[in-house]
Amino acid sequence: MNGTARISGTTRLYVVLGCPVTQVRSPALMNPLFARLGVDAVLVPVHARPEHLERIVDGLRCVGNVDGIFVTVPHKAAVVAFADRCSPMVQIAGSANALRREADGSWYAETFDGLGFVAGLVNAGHDPRGRRVVLVGAGGAGSAIAAALLAAGVDGLSVCDPDAGRLAGLRSRLDAHWPGRTVTSAGPELDVADIVVNATPLGLDPGDPLPFRPDLLRPGGVVADIIMNPRETRLLREAAALGHHVHYGIHMLDGQLDSYRAFFRLDDAATTTRPRDVSRQT
Repeated sequence: MNGTARISGTTRLYVVLGCPVTQVRSPALMNPLFARLGVDAVLVPVHARPEHLERIVDGLRCVGNVDGIFVTVPHKAAVVAFADRCSPMVQIAGSANALRREADGSWYAETFDGLGFVAGLVNAGHDPRGRRVVLVGAGGAGSAIAAALLAAGVDGLSVCDPDAGRLAGLRSRLDAHWPGRTVTSAGPELDVADIVVNATPLGLDPGDPLPFRPDLLRPGGVVADIIMNPRETRLLREAAALGHHVHYGIHMLDGQLDSYRAFFRLDDAATTTRPRDVSRQT
């Protein structure tokens, strides 16, 4: 086994659902965490096309040793409908990126994208408190990030998305908790921003157009991308060439690890540890 942990009949399963799914980074972070804690579990990627999502989630809910579901693009909004209960932040954002099986077999949904994104900004020296932020994209991740930015005390938040219905729904939910703090538009107003965030999938494919023009930003601004693979998107590359500070997508996931550990109760799950020396196993 070359020192790696063995998967057996007792192994608990976690999955990450996405379409595409080749870009996900969570298995590379969570599986080493399971190993460090001695948790007999594994996280695997599952390519779930939108038209198959309901059948896939229903099937996973019936699998007795599936304890958790991670969710990535484009399913973060749609997956909320499959949860039995949702956190207050999920209700505000209208999206979730993690579902946990409860002791009674029900499923509880939470979102850590926003909290992880803000934590990543703060850790990188870009605290959004008191700053003006433009958020491009009001989808699942974007909605969670919008709520977390407002909770973090941004001076003003501008959210843009070409989907007018989605944008209006998010604005209504945000205004219920932070009245008058958010403006919305079809396109970004970049000349007033201290921080601009790409929360769209544009950049996953090398041939994608830019989500916005970094040359329209004020000098010295922060350009953040939530895309994790590729690490350096075309947007970040061009922004850096113009002298802007860039913030990589992986920081959003790094900022979520402790939250996942608590949410999935991994310290409690570490009662059955893996063998430390498996070199003799075949």
